[in-house]
Parts: sequence; C-alpha cells; structure tokens
Amino acid sequence: MSIAASTPASEIAPTLKLLTCNLQVGIHTSAYHHYLTRSWQHLLPHPKRSSRLDRVAGALAGFDIVGLQEVDGGSFRSNHVNQVEYLARRSDFEYHFQQLNRNLGRVAQHSNGLLSRFSPNQIDEHRLPGMRGRGAIHARYGSGPDALHVFVAHLALSQRGRARQLDYLGEIIRPLRHVVVMGDLNCTPEQLQSHARFCHALELEPLKPLPSYPAWQPRRALDHILLSASLKPEGSRVLDAMFSDHLPVAVDVHLPAACRVSIGLARHDRRHDDPT
Repeated sequence: MSIAASTPASEIAPTLKLLTCNLQVGIHTSAYHHYLTRSWQHLLPHPKRSSRLDRVAGALAGFDIVGLQEVDGGSFRSNHVNQVEYLARRSDFEYHFQQLNRNLGRVAQHSNGLLSRFSPNQIDEHRLPGMRGRGAIHARYGSGPDALHVFVAHLALSQRGRARQLDYLGEIIRPLRHVVVMGDLNCTPEQLQSHARFCHALELEPLKPLPSYPAWQPRRALDHILLSASLKPEGSRVLDAMFSDHLPVAVDVHLPAACRVSIGLARHDRRHDDPT
C-alpha cells in the first residue's frame, strides 16, 4: 500500500469516473490460440511488457478510481515490476493499493489493485470463499452512513464458487448505502440477476449488457461496475482493448449530495451549482 498527499477534494469532479480492467498481466491476447502460444508469458518476462504498461497508463489517466485484476505485484514474469505501483505512478494517481491473492514467490504475484485520485479513509482486504487466489478490496471514502464504499473483486470461474463469493459480498454490502462493486465477476448480467441474495443486498437494477470478453470479439459481459440504487450512472461503456483478453469497462457516477459531503466534495459542487 502507498498513501501520498491526497488530491484536494475541490479538484475532483462531483461525477466520479470509474474504470475496471482485467490486465491479464499485460499479455497481448487477440485470438483463442494465444492462450496456448503465449501461455509462457504467465511465467516469463516479455520485452514489450513495460511499453504496454505505459500505453495502459495513458488510458487510465482519465479516471478517478480504477479497479485492476490479474496484475502482478513484482515478480520474475513482470521483470520485478509491481504493476499496480507502476501504473499509479505513470498515471499520476495519488493513492494505490495492491491485494496479493496468490503468492508464487519470485515466479508470480497474482494481485488485485486499486488506483485512486484521493485517499480512502479505510481499506479492508477480503479473502473470498472457495479455492485460494480470489479476493476483494473494500475501500471506504468518507465516514458514517453516507460514506462511499468501493469493492474491487475477481470472482471464481465456477458457478458454485461464484455463488458462495456473491453470498459473502452480499453480507458485507447489505448494511451499506452507497456501494460500487467492480471487477471481473466471471458471470453475465443474467447470472448476476439470478443471485437473489446479492441483488437484494445491492438493490441491483436490471443491467445493460456490455460485452467485454473476449477482447478481440466481445460476446459476453463478464466485467461489471455495479452500483447501489442511490448512485446514478451515466455513459456506461467499454474501452478499446489494452493488451488483455478482457476489455475495460467504464462509467461516470453521480453521487448523492450527502455522499459528496461525506467524502469532501461539497465545496466543488457549490462552485458548479449542482442542485442534487
């Protein structure tokens, strides 16, 4: 974790720009056969990985909060570069957090990541139920009932594993008011909607499918930014491929006035005469 002097709240727009991105460690995947022919890159370094990260950093620079999945925490395969820290530095994020989910020592450091323009008041890590290697980051911005809660998660491939993990997250989310859940959830909107306990906890509205997988011919909406009913989305979209088998998903979010006050954005709102 790295905490730097946070960006003044008055410089952050009342509409937060959110992005989730499964980076796949920066492996350029543009066809199914690449899973076989380029599988060595999951264990060995690639000479173009740094330049790829620089291009990814350029795309991330336009957002306020970014959730990352399948990033490396600094091992042999990434040339000992902590990809979360590197992207934060190159994209000028003041705060970053790395969650190490599967530690293979010097070979691989499988991680989730959070990049943010301003510092959370609290960070919690959750080890999700099921097979080792799946986790969620919980960042709380502000305090009290109107705090903003951002979860970055990477769920299991199996339906049974995801069901247990959604149950787990639903129990945490249930008492919270303003919630964002983003990440590679490995399930379609229909599969999410069928999980009644999670949908009830988040008060999840019907989702517009945004196909994000596979990146070269997206057919399935597996990457999501889910919002509680109190948060109003605008401009949900997928971005162009960024050297991964998943497309990034982005959305702009309008925060309720009380939530903006809790976070410290009220002065900026008044200057923009936002009536909400």
